[in-house]
Amino acid sequence: MYSCEPDEAALFRELAPRFRVVPTITTAAASEATVELAIGNRCISIGHKTRITNATLHALGEAGVEYISTRSIGYNHLDVNYAASVGITVENVAYSPDSVADYTLMLILMAVRNAKAMLHRVAAQDYRLSTERGKDVRDLTVGVVGTGRIGAAVLDRLRGFGCRVIAYDRHARTSADYVPLDDLLELSDIVTLHTPLTADTHHLLDHKRINQLRRGAFVINTARGGLIDTNALAAALESGRLGGAALDVVEGEEGVFYTDRRDTPAVGGSFLRLRNLPNVIISPHTAYYTDRALRDTVENSLFNCLEFDRRKLEWI
Repeated sequence: MYSCEPDEAALFRELAPRFRVVPTITTAAASEATVELAIGNRCISIGHKTRITNATLHALGEAGVEYISTRSIGYNHLDVNYAASVGITVENVAYSPDSVADYTLMLILMAVRNAKAMLHRVAAQDYRLSTERGKDVRDLTVGVVGTGRIGAAVLDRLRGFGCRVIAYDRHARTSADYVPLDDLLELSDIVTLHTPLTADTHHLLDHKRINQLRRGAFVINTARGGLIDTNALAAALESGRLGGAALDVVEGEEGVFYTDRRDTPAVGGSFLRLRNLPNVIISPHTAYYTDRALRDTVENSLFNCLEFDRRKLEWI
């Protein structure tokens, strides 16, 4: 079990006896330098916070690893096709979609009520009302891009606000009102992203599509940073074309999120442009991080490894 934070390690130790396994737990990420920890194990579990290089995958294959359970929904931190080429199967874990769905609704409400600017004023002991009023969600149209388990849970929650909700997905999976992506962008006051990051969805919101958004629209992203062209988004926000953004994931977050950088220079470039805007909320890829979701993740990682092992024995 690689890349285990203390809370994950505690859960692995608590749950492992139920599965009759004794896990090897380390805080270190899977790398060429730590491959020896996997020797003698067909299955390993990895976190999503560190990129797994092809060289590491090759070394793991040489060490006898045949299965990787990644404690995440996304796969963009490793090359699944290359893993298959060296004899390693990679699978993700399922966890309650409620954690990310709840967080998404929180970000929507914070964005349309100008929460960042208000909290900054209160921190400076300025208790006056803002000159800019908030918006009622019921008066807005919300476009949900991606209607898998998390997107569907967001749709369920939005219905309680009485707003108009439209959706886009390559395949209709719910009873939502599905429209083409271009129509969704032009009709929505809020666009929230819940689709995987793949070669096809990289910069799904590029310069052209961001310019299709309604003037004053809000962009919410709790999926993957690479879905948005950050420079294009920053330019649209700086010009006042967009009303704001709330981002739990940001392009280039690797090596920044999950680290303490209080005593280091601020990250520059488009990341800094976004962070400094009064109508942009950034949180460090934390939407998934709840008691229930973490327990689901650890439990299903153990289950996935044992299930692969069972299938392997049946093949033999």
